[in-house]
Amino acid sequence: MQTYESVLARVESGLRSGRWTLGDRLPSERALSEEFGVSRASVREALRVLEAMGIIKRSTGSGPDAGAILIDKPAAGLGSAIRLHVASGAMPVRDVVEMRLLIESWSARSVAMRCAAEQLQQAEVVNESNDVAARGVAGCLDAAFEILEQMEDTDIEIEEFQRLDAQLHVELVSLAGNSLFEATMLGLRKAIEEYVAQGVSREPDWPDLARTLRGEHRAILEALGRGDAAEGAHLVENHIEGFYRRALG
Repeated sequence: MQTYESVLARVESGLRSGRWTLGDRLPSERALSEEFGVSRASVREALRVLEAMGIIKRSTGSGPDAGAILIDKPAAGLGSAIRLHVASGAMPVRDVVEMRLLIESWSARSVAMRCAAEQLQQAEVVNESNDVAARGVAGCLDAAFEILEQMEDTDIEIEEFQRLDAQLHVELVSLAGNSLFEATMLGLRKAIEEYVAQGVSREPDWPDLARTLRGEHRAILEALGRGDAAEGAHLVENHIEGFYRRALG
């Protein structure tokens, strides 16, 4: 085991035991070096690894904000690792697509059930209050519909459309409430954006593709909003597979 790996193991042990929690500041390099019985260079290398993994945020200097703070952003490490593996050819784009299908179809079902539960709860409140003005659709997809409305601007630039497209998919996974799926999706985001951009660059009729994607996104959100888990998941799968076949297949 490399010396810096022993430092990583000690930090992991400290996290598991509750010695340090999110938001805490780790001891200084000197303090960790003395406590672990290793060189400051080994501590510094371990901190670089933790920063790349998205576990800490480091600030230089000697003020109150200096040092390493535990933040735990798993997508940071996942994103860089996935991008490198896709670029090297070790992780084919098709594998990224299949991972999306697994995560996003499950997420669609979960979001649909959440929306159905919110609508049922809202209906009970309306019935109890007999307030006609209070009737409406549950707000579970408000943020997603706001993103879609921006995408439906016919004057939108292609790059902005693609950014919002990725943001919409991340939002739906986030709504499902599984933190590991959300982190994985955030990690996949750059790889997804890159293969989508590649596909769009090959598309001879961008306006037609944009209309298709807008329609598919709206159909997905409406199905989820109705609480139709099976239809929502089916539409998500067709949407992801359809773009892959059209643009990259």
